[in-house]
Amino acid sequence: MIDDANETLKSCFDNYQALNPDSIAMTDPTLNYLPCAHAFGGHRMAYWQWGDTENPHVVMCVHGLSRQGRDFDVLAGYLADQARVVCPDVAGRGQSDWLQDPMAYQIPQYVADMLALLAHLDQQAPVTTLDWVGTSMGGLIGMAIAGQPGLPLPAPVNKLVLNDVGPAIEWSAIQRIAAYLGKAGHFDSLQQAADAMWAVSTSFGPHTPEQWLALSRPMVKPVPGAQDGRVMLHYDPAIAVAVRAATEESARQGEATLWLLYDQIKAPVLVLRGADSDLLSHETALAMTQRGPRARVVEFEGVGHAPTLVSLDQVSTVSDFLFV
Repeated sequence: MIDDANETLKSCFDNYQALNPDSIAMTDPTLNYLPCAHAFGGHRMAYWQWGDTENPHVVMCVHGLSRQGRDFDVLAGYLADQARVVCPDVAGRGQSDWLQDPMAYQIPQYVADMLALLAHLDQQAPVTTLDWVGTSMGGLIGMAIAGQPGLPLPAPVNKLVLNDVGPAIEWSAIQRIAAYLGKAGHFDSLQQAADAMWAVSTSFGPHTPEQWLALSRPMVKPVPGAQDGRVMLHYDPAIAVAVRAATEESARQGEATLWLLYDQIKAPVLVLRGADSDLLSHETALAMTQRGPRARVVEFEGVGHAPTLVSLDQVSTVSDFLFV
């Protein structure tokens, strides 16, 4: 059975490798929208859904700070045979609305939005098993949800995957991200945008040109009113405001809160770490194996922050943790 699953995964991976520039997924997910509340009257959050919408096993895949839900196309396309896979565009990203208050782009708002989404999914079809895969910011949201007993979840978090993130975030990495975040700019073509994104994303590790173009396509949208094919990054540049407002002292205070949340997690935890990551240190990952849920850590050589979950070894590591 495991051999059959591995063969299916390899086929899925090979299909992704062969993608042409006009397609980024083996099977297209459905795009859905949900109204969410905030202090200025609400916003609309988009989410991508894979698999049987009646499946009671839901896997939430939540992206990083400047990314969007289609980052998980390869992983979701594989997991969709076994679960209902939901990949939201966090507020201010992708197909979701931008927020009026830039300082609202923080974890409490994102947690509230995810609770609303989970309640909505449960209304559509009862959720009995809930897994969470979070890359960077998506992992912080997952820790906040899994580490707070008493939240109105349709089911407790069953398994948690933290992709290159933990309770302690290196201050130098925050400064690195703040240096480029929010500088959206315009590009003459998708390829030019992909090249520019690669210049600040080489820490993601080796990717073929086809893989990187597939990851880049959902990261841009047409420049409003442009007739010449120009594109711009998909996210609200204001997501950088809260990041740049952070100080080293506030980061340390946030770290203490995150450790409290982590220590309260009851679900099994898998930590994925790029061996060259500047955001999740080896020391923090080791500490995560020794306290709280005592996570299992898997490191990927030649990768920094963060693994993109499109390579065979990364996808199989996640799928084996969730289903084997």
